[in-house]
Amino acid sequence: MIKSTIDANELKLYSIIVFKQLAMDASKPEQQFDAVQAARKLLSSDKNPPINEVIQSGMLPILVECLRNHNRPLLQFEAAWALTNIASGTSDQTNQVVGAGAVPVFVQLLGAPAERLREQAVWALGNIIGDSPLLCSFAVNHGVVQPLLSFAKLDTKLSLLQIVVWAIVNLCRSKGQSLPTGNIHEILNALNVLVDHTDTNILVDTVWATSYLTDGGSERIQMVIESGVVPKLIPLLGSGEVKVQIAALRAVVNIVSGSDDQAQVVLNCGALYYITVLLSHPDLNIRKNAVWFLSNVAAGNQAQLQAIINMGLVPQIIENLRSVHFKMQTVASWAVSNAILIGNREQVYTLIKEGVVAPFCDILSCQDTPVIMIVLEALDNMLKSVADSDVKTVANLVAQCGGLAKIESLLDHQAEEIHTRAQDIIDQYFTD
Repeated sequence: MIKSTIDANELKLYSIIVFKQLAMDASKPEQQFDAVQAARKLLSSDKNPPINEVIQSGMLPILVECLRNHNRPLLQFEAAWALTNIASGTSDQTNQVVGAGAVPVFVQLLGAPAERLREQAVWALGNIIGDSPLLCSFAVNHGVVQPLLSFAKLDTKLSLLQIVVWAIVNLCRSKGQSLPTGNIHEILNALNVLVDHTDTNILVDTVWATSYLTDGGSERIQMVIESGVVPKLIPLLGSGEVKVQIAALRAVVNIVSGSDDQAQVVLNCGALYYITVLLSHPDLNIRKNAVWFLSNVAAGNQAQLQAIINMGLVPQIIENLRSVHFKMQTVASWAVSNAILIGNREQVYTLIKEGVVAPFCDILSCQDTPVIMIVLEALDNMLKSVADSDVKTVANLVAQCGGLAKIESLLDHQAEEIHTRAQDIIDQYFTD
């Protein structure tokens, strides 16, 4: 007797084909529901869900058609769940769901009477929005923003609100480029409400969404400022949750990268008091972003640089020049360079008196050409900034800490701009 076997994948594919045939027949509602539910369960499996097999079977249009059946909310829910699982797959799989016409139906279901159906629609749309700026724009053009924001209230059920805020983050993730100005204003109004929520996950996502919107240039930064959310962001720098601190810090770093006036809004809210503490934070990423914040402020105007000096933060910037982490050294180098470029003579003297020269010159030993150029230009600017009678004294400081030897070694650097700048500095300040 010859026994035949069937591969598990073949059995799964056969089952999908059967489910598809049964799901097509709306004249047998119980059979149709069971078939859609069975397909959903297959797609919900933890290991290797048969997403491609379902797509290749031609079942997507049937699931979308079930999604449209407003007289059968249980069937809609199973179809929505199945489509959500497919949309959570690869970008191509997500596009297949969109191509089957699911987006406008999901947007419509945001207003469905059944709460769990609304929640499933948010999940699906969040996956689609988060796939790419193109699909985000597609969903926005189909009117997803306003019905999504209708749930952005402090009294919304926690499980639903967490998904809603996650979807809002996805809307904002590409710097809000997929969003018309009117939608950005609406989102910011919602974020200004949600930033008061007590749930940590909602708060973190709310602040990240705000941060993404601040990463779109001065115009976007101004919209964030005008929303009134900035005074609420600053105290979050002192949160007991590191996740909240990082998100808030990224937002304010972006804001102070804007105009001087925009940076001043953050300073007026007392941000430097929190930055003072964050510069000693055990988390390296937080310390790096705190120095980055100071670098952006130092690039503003002399009054803003003086605020940094008055807070006693220059020694902490210099300390980070000595960090064993090169990325931290790089950010600190930018902060010093900006301060020297913007600062008046007295402010440059303050940097020198605080001991910036030696650790700054040490950076010249790195292998990063752009960073070496930053330091060379800053040293040149420093020597130009001091009084003529002090040039030799400062040049001696550079020489005594080994800075001159490092500059001389750069005369053989492969980058022309490096060895040219090194030669210029030697000729101007170190030739008798």
